[in-house]
Amino acid sequence: MKYSFCDGNLVLNEYDSFVISQTLECGQCFRFEKIGDEDYIVIAKNKVLHILKKGSSIVFENTTKEDFENIWLNYFDFKRDYNKIKELLSSEDETVKNAVKYAPGIRILNQDFFECLISFIISQNNRIPMIKKVVSNISQKYGNFICDFNNEGYYSFPSVEELSDATEEELMECKTGFRAKYIIDAVEKCMSGEISFEKLKDIPTDEARKELMTIKGVGPKVADCVMLFSMGRSDAFPTDVWVKRVMSYFYFGGNDTPIKTIHKSAYDKFGQYAGFAQQYLFNYAREFKIGASEKKTKKQVSSLC
Repeated sequence: MKYSFCDGNLVLNEYDSFVISQTLECGQCFRFEKIGDEDYIVIAKNKVLHILKKGSSIVFENTTKEDFENIWLNYFDFKRDYNKIKELLSSEDETVKNAVKYAPGIRILNQDFFECLISFIISQNNRIPMIKKVVSNISQKYGNFICDFNNEGYYSFPSVEELSDATEEELMECKTGFRAKYIIDAVEKCMSGEISFEKLKDIPTDEARKELMTIKGVGPKVADCVMLFSMGRSDAFPTDVWVKRVMSYFYFGGNDTPIKTIHKSAYDKFGQYAGFAQQYLFNYAREFKIGASEKKTKKQVSSLC
């Protein structure tokens, strides 16, 4: 990857395996706004970033060289060789090969642990536009003002301490619904140190999943999302309805399959790269409604092969 800094903007001149829309719109984060084609505003790490494609380059606006090197390089996982991962996954599995071919520009973001935890608690039985709205409401109510950009005010996601005074009633005013009590429990466990990034980072993935699931309302899918998107646990395999469908359709003869069986199969097939495979498969399944209608699925998939 090669980049330069000119006219106050950071410009990626050479890069691989990165399409802005594919990375941001694949269900792993909720604090972004689409401005236009490959043109987005991202709110993360107490910063507001304008990222867009211009010609063959990707431009980072409203940032500095220091912030790019200290924040965005890691946030967008630019230090990892995705070509190597895609080649390995594609060489061993035809389904993943097709999923990679469809969206080769997906990268897994390295998000803040607490923000990711609360965001995916909010995501339960919820649509992405509403998740984004609720996260934004909480940020405006409890976070700190970052800046005005494009005539819009932006706020940081609150810290554990900043959210610790929130009541269930106040959170429900932010449109959290039944998830308010789960957020309260997560905040209490994070405040006490019962749950923390430091505590979870060095224990096996299965143990970390169990610890996260002690939070009310956190099941295997939310726990795996937190581990994959904020803890660097690339062996985690979040399994929502779309991943369950695509795994059942391609690997279990279309039969309804328990999540534990899917997890074992995913780890046996993909090992430490299971999380990367999950992102390609999730996007593939959601875009083509794989498993939702067997007849339609077969027609769509055959057109891609």
